[in-house]
Amino acid sequence: MSTDTGRPLLITDCDEVLLHMIKHFRDWLAEEEGVRFDMTGGEFYQSMRRLGSETPLEQAEMWALLNRFFDTQMHRQTPIEGAVDAIAAIREVADVVVLTNLLDFRREARETQLAGHGMPLRVFTNQGPKGPALQAILDEYRPARAVFIDDLSQHHGSVFEVAPAVRRLHLCGEPQIAPGIKCAHKLGHAHARIDDWGSALPWLLESLTREEEDIHEQH
Repeated sequence: MSTDTGRPLLITDCDEVLLHMIKHFRDWLAEEEGVRFDMTGGEFYQSMRRLGSETPLEQAEMWALLNRFFDTQMHRQTPIEGAVDAIAAIREVADVVVLTNLLDFRREARETQLAGHGMPLRVFTNQGPKGPALQAILDEYRPARAVFIDDLSQHHGSVFEVAPAVRRLHLCGEPQIAPGIKCAHKLGHAHARIDDWGSALPWLLESLTREEEDIHEQH
């Protein structure tokens, strides 16, 4: 696969950016696992309770359920409105890759999943902060301009620290959780916060195609 193409590069998260995850996770928990998940809650694991109980699940049980979802239920996931068409439009002018926090052995399953929804994209898996993983992608592709999209503010903070020249868009396409997520733009770690693809696409195309100093010359 040719990577050093000289084209601009979009590096995007998947869950709640390209595909809905959390609402399908909630439905599966209720249907198959006897767990009630309040999507408006704070900490992820503290929002899950066994039916009939008010005691939050332990973190270990939460991780086990999340892993089981990705092992067996990725077929449930559906595209965020506007994502497929927006990615197709962006691919006309830029390379697009996915940087997703999944265990590495799930990379091929994620690529297959995205291709099945009309987004045949290269996937990079990661665990933890995304800044170092994003820098490794930049080192491989060496784009003159790059943009990063994620739904979680902490990943924008990590990229801001490691690769501040990259343009950063905070986008959460799940309206049931978007209002409760800390805004990376307000925190100063993202250049913009736009939660729908119809409004985000013009901003992304402008950020990817405008003539400006090569990001590699800004260090």
